Amino acid sequence: MKNILVLCTGNSCRSQMAEGYLKHFAKDKATIYSAGVETHGVNPKAIAIMKEDAIDISNHTSNNLDEYLDLEFEYILTVCDNAKERCPFFPGKAERLHFNFFDPSKVDGTEEIHAAFTKTRNQIKEYCKDFVEKNILQTVSQ
Repeated sequence: MKNILVLCTGNSCRSQMAEGYLKHFAKDKATIYSAGVETHGVNPKAIAIMKEDAIDISNHTSNNLDEYLDLEFEYILTVCDNAKERCPFFPGKAERLHFNFFDPSKVDGTEEIHAAFTKTRNQIKEYCKDFVEKNILQTVSQ
């Protein structure tokens, strides 16, 4: 079973959404973790926007990357530039992949916030689906 770590700045929004989708798409083919270079708690708007797509992340916790230094990962996915820059080294031989998703928590205005969370969620969903198809499901079937 492959271990995958998703890193973001505060482990509150983008990494939480990615963890939810990776678990959904990979099912029992991988173990998914998420962490931040800081911990900000799970963003209630991230929980709500994921619920709109039938993914429940309400039981997720906000974790610091230091909690996972003893684990071996096959993949480390950074989902924001800040995490990539602040965590240039992680022990082990994990393949590192990066995509800088827009941070919807920085938006103001009710309708604008919902639109931003929806857009980021949908981008993360497609990214995670593609990642799992290429890196988890294909390698399991080979």
